[in-house]
Parts: sequence; C-alpha cells; structure tokens
Amino acid sequence: MSIFHGLSAFPITPADEHGVVDADGVTRLTAHLSAAGVDSIGLLGSTGTYAYLTSAERRRAISAAAKSVGGRTPLIVGVGTLRTDDAQTLARDAEAEGADGLLMAPVSYTPLTQEEAYQHYVAVAGATQLPLCIYNNPSTTHFNFGAELLERLADVPNIAAVKMPPPPEGAVADELARLRAGPVGRLAIGYSGDWIAAEALLAGCDGWFSVLGGFLPKLARTLVTAARTGDDATVRHCNDRLQPMWALFRAHGSLRVAYAAIHHLGLSEARPPRPVLPLPDHEQKKVADALRACTEEQV
Repeated sequence: MSIFHGLSAFPITPADEHGVVDADGVTRLTAHLSAAGVDSIGLLGSTGTYAYLTSAERRRAISAAAKSVGGRTPLIVGVGTLRTDDAQTLARDAEAEGADGLLMAPVSYTPLTQEEAYQHYVAVAGATQLPLCIYNNPSTTHFNFGAELLERLADVPNIAAVKMPPPPEGAVADELARLRAGPVGRLAIGYSGDWIAAEALLAGCDGWFSVLGGFLPKLARTLVTAARTGDDATVRHCNDRLQPMWALFRAHGSLRVAYAAIHHLGLSEARPPRPVLPLPDHEQKKVADALRACTEEQV
C-alpha cells in the first residue's frame, strides 16, 4: 500500500525565536506519533512551518525525525519553496536524511500559470526516486489546480498522490468519485481540512492529512480505523465530540490551535514563528476545553 494511505499526522516543528530547530523537541514529538501507530508522519508541512525555516534547519528536523522513528513510521517531508532548483535541493536533502516520501505545495510570489506549476512539479519529482504528493492548498498558496493540470501531473513519474483541500460540506463523495473516474484516480487521493475528515473518511478517501493527528494521534487513529472497518457510528461519535476543536480550527487556523494544544498537552513549549502570534489567553482556554471534550484514553 502507498505511504500516502491512512492517517498522516502533521506535527509542529519546534524551534526558537530565531528559527533554530529544537532537534530534541522534534525527536519527542515524532516518537510520540510513531508510538501511537500513525500510518505516516507529515514532517515540515504547513503545520510544521516549513516556509519559515532555512534549508539547513529543515534538514536538521528531518535528521532528528528519521533517527527518532528508525524506519518504523514513514516520513513524508514537505519540500515547498519559491525556486524550482531550491525545491530540488530540498528533495535531495530529504532523501539523503531518510525521508520516505515528499509533499510539495506550489509556493510562489509571482502567481504561477498552470504550465509553470506543471514544469515545477516535473522538475522536482525527477530530482529523487521518492514518491511525491501534490499539496493542493489554495487557501495558503492562492494557486488553484485546474482539472487538466491534475490529470497531466498524474502521468508524471514519481508523483503518487494528491492532498486535496476541503470542498464545501457534503461535496466530498461527489468530488472523490469525479477524481477517481479520470486519470487522477491513479493517484492516492487524500484530504486535509480536519473538520471534513469524518465525511472524507466515510466517503472512502485514501488518506487523511491531519493536524489533529499531530497532537491527538490516538483519537485520529480511532477515526481512521473505524472508517476502515465500516464503523460509521464511531466515526460520527468522535466527530461530534470534536466539533469544538473544528470550530477553533476554522476560526483561527489550525496552526495556531495546534501550538496551543501541544502546549496544553505538555508536548512542547514552542511558540509559532513570528509574525504569527500565539492565541490569546481566552482562546487558549477554549482549546483546553475542546481537548477536555475528548476522553482521557483518547488523549
């Protein structure tokens, strides 16, 4: 089975105020996720603040994570950056440090055309032998993958998966069926946007790229396992209990909530990279209340 199937847990990347990665902190977080039995770890994703880190610090994080999991849990490493040649270098660095797969968003300052994005992905996919996942994240990148572009990319060697953004509520099953009916169906199709996770899992998506999994891996794994075994009632029950968390994700962005949750759970004291600020105290309390909505054994 592809490493892009199942639960991919996306942790923060603990670093100091100067962007120096805390290797010990990375080790603790990734060991925690691996021990919880996640299917993969999405290192240096958006939650992992890859865009705020230098190439040297990204490499430090990958090295620490690879040593921590020791091959027990696949590492999918984000390699998004502005320049194609730099993304190729990041991909080679990730491969050299022990990554099992790559994830790349079309990061840009000058808006990219569809052809420019295609050539960018072809170049980076060919830089290593690692499988690459397309990171379709228009809310952050402001780039929209057209249907034709996704279909062309599905034919590119080493491109093995696509991470889709959340569609409108109730639309996942139709979108998934449409994608699978064409060339994109050759790829593993997963979803981010944790508040639609239950809908996506029940619709039969291949993977869940989960911020929640980065700090509550056992609960996230419960959702995935229940969906795999056809236990719709457990999926819906867990999703109901997570509604306060999903509301916070939508209101503040999952990154800020993840930092607050990880701090509350005692997993890390790291703060988000400036100019991103921690949630104010009254919102931190809402995060703590949302965590308490989950049972102790799930946490």
